[in-house]
Amino acid sequence: MPDTQAEAGAMSGWIGRQEVLEDEVALPIVRRLAALLDLDPMAYRRGDALPEGWHSVFFAPIARQSQLGPDGHPRKGDFLPPVPLPRRMFAGRRLRYLAPITIGAEIRRTSTIASITPKTGRTGQMIFVRVDHVVEMDGRPVLTEAHDIVYREEARPGAGAPAKAEAPVELPTPDETQIYAPQTVTLFRYSALTYNGHRIHYDQPYTTQEEGYPGLVVNGGLHALFLHEMARRNLPGGRLGRFSVRNVNPFFVNRTGELRCKRQDDGSLGLWALNETGRIVAQAEAGSEPGEMV
Repeated sequence: MPDTQAEAGAMSGWIGRQEVLEDEVALPIVRRLAALLDLDPMAYRRGDALPEGWHSVFFAPIARQSQLGPDGHPRKGDFLPPVPLPRRMFAGRRLRYLAPITIGAEIRRTSTIASITPKTGRTGQMIFVRVDHVVEMDGRPVLTEAHDIVYREEARPGAGAPAKAEAPVELPTPDETQIYAPQTVTLFRYSALTYNGHRIHYDQPYTTQEEGYPGLVVNGGLHALFLHEMARRNLPGGRLGRFSVRNVNPFFVNRTGELRCKRQDDGSLGLWALNETGRIVAQAEAGSEPGEMV
């Protein structure tokens, strides 16, 4: 078993490493995403403002096939540090929207390894890697994002499921609720849009036998995307200044959960994605003003 404290210390030289990617906010991609969200694809045109959250389908990894790891992700050790723990998932993200992104524009993202932190949880040893992103359009920042990636040990039997003793959390009465029931086709279309090769989203034998989950795992990015949509519907003016989300539990395909939104006294929003038993899958907060990155 790796000594995560020692391994994290050995990788400290990766902190500050940068990667720069360029992309185009292509109209066909925007329209495909609109279709995934069951919106009218033809309502979006070049020159329109891209809805907040939709930038997440751009800057997709384009590693060559020979550079993929056994889980379908690009192999570690190029930009991301060579963490010895094998299982990788997104733990959360914090975004500040500084200016609208224009559909059809060219955009540039600078990513920096900000921290490498060992932790211990109920599933064993973990290493968290924080990556800070700055997205620019026409030479000026339009959004910033802090992205948390968690690496975990090999799966033990039943490790992929939430703890049985965990009780549903009592949440405030929501102002809006929405049924959330992603199907296998939903996962396929989202993974295709984001060029996400992580096998837990489409390879049932790998997911159950290697990762220890009871079924295909719904992409954490989908929770964030649907909660973004709910936030825009409930904020004055329909535009976001900030959004943060933390993934709490896995959610599995072909199960029916719920999205909830509650308006707070300060004008911000509390948002949740719940699974079929009422446990929290993802918890988010949104507001109209960018605020400060934490």
